[in-house]
Amino acid sequence: MIYEVIGTPSADRDHRVLQLASLGFTWADMEEEAYWIDQLVVMERHAYEELIQAAGALWRVFDKTVRYVKGKRELYELLSIPEVLWDGLDRLEPGAAGLISRYARFDFTVDQQGEIKLLELNADTPTGYVEAAIATPWLCDQMGIESPNRAMKELIRSAWEIEAPDFAACIAYGKHIEDTGTIDALVAHSGRRVTCVDCLDLWIDEGAVKVGENQIISKMFALYPKEWMGIDDGGEAFSYAIEEQFIQLFNPLHAVILQSKGLQAIIWGLHKKGAKLFTSDEHEAIRTYMLPTYMTPDLTGDYVSKSMFGREGGSVELYNSQGELEVKDEVGFDTSVFFKRVYQQRADLPELSFAHGNKHLLTGLFVLNGTPCGLLGRAGGIITGNASQFVAIGVKTP
Repeated sequence: MIYEVIGTPSADRDHRVLQLASLGFTWADMEEEAYWIDQLVVMERHAYEELIQAAGALWRVFDKTVRYVKGKRELYELLSIPEVLWDGLDRLEPGAAGLISRYARFDFTVDQQGEIKLLELNADTPTGYVEAAIATPWLCDQMGIESPNRAMKELIRSAWEIEAPDFAACIAYGKHIEDTGTIDALVAHSGRRVTCVDCLDLWIDEGAVKVGENQIISKMFALYPKEWMGIDDGGEAFSYAIEEQFIQLFNPLHAVILQSKGLQAIIWGLHKKGAKLFTSDEHEAIRTYMLPTYMTPDLTGDYVSKSMFGREGGSVELYNSQGELEVKDEVGFDTSVFFKRVYQQRADLPELSFAHGNKHLLTGLFVLNGTPCGLLGRAGGIITGNASQFVAIGVKTP
């Protein structure tokens, strides 16, 4: 058994919620709903070590594939990347090897026998940082369990020292509790003096991105999905500002290629052709840890269909062995009205027993400044969506 659930929920949950809030995790309970599960999932060390190795290998694979895609507009279109971003993707250079995104998160299913399969990569605007970097180490301490997440803070500091943003932004900063808390924690851990703003307060004047009456922003971290520049009012002007380098965005523009779930289909296609782009070890990592993924519905049963830019479970549909729709997400926004779908072999999440019932566990692993580090547990239905809950994951000591 790879996972074990330990601990009993406290009789005084309110006190525990207040303790977490004092650390910066202020949404353990949201609208009278328990978002945080007051128990701990403990992972076998050998499985954790393999997960770190798998993430490192896959990160190199994804990085190489972005560079392969760059400049090929027919692939941009296949990946459902908005055309408004194409000029910028062509003209700007991606970051150094392994650093196209400095703030990303892989989402895996790891079953109780230890089989690891990648479901997706959020390389643009992952949330869950506060849960992983702040709440998880504290909760593990409470149970005397090791948390490798302690290294996350220093990795963020290193990344922000290099990118050096003067501003950080999200939609509804100061109002949206989770995104605001995430921005605040990242800024605090960066050790930098950074001004936090609402994306909706930004305006663009002849290419210059401004906030307030006339303050120019030249470097900014933004929890803003880049694909929405193809949809939002002002998106074209913002993309022009990035393309012409009036502003340097962090994560950089090429993170949108990593973000597209279609990139997994390109990787799988290259792998099946034995492409020399990848080393033999990388081909083995793809075969072992990735799932067959396609741009068209070639799978006849036991597969998943989802938007190339879906988030929080929105647009996910699970099909059974007969190819019949079994379940679909009904809560998240279905972004497939804007973006193409991708089709992936199905790999279900393991089901664990918690005090308040059985739940399926999604295992997230952050990649910060190019280094895999930071477990994030999400527990919920067979599709991990907005209704899922946070549970801390620790690692067994040797």
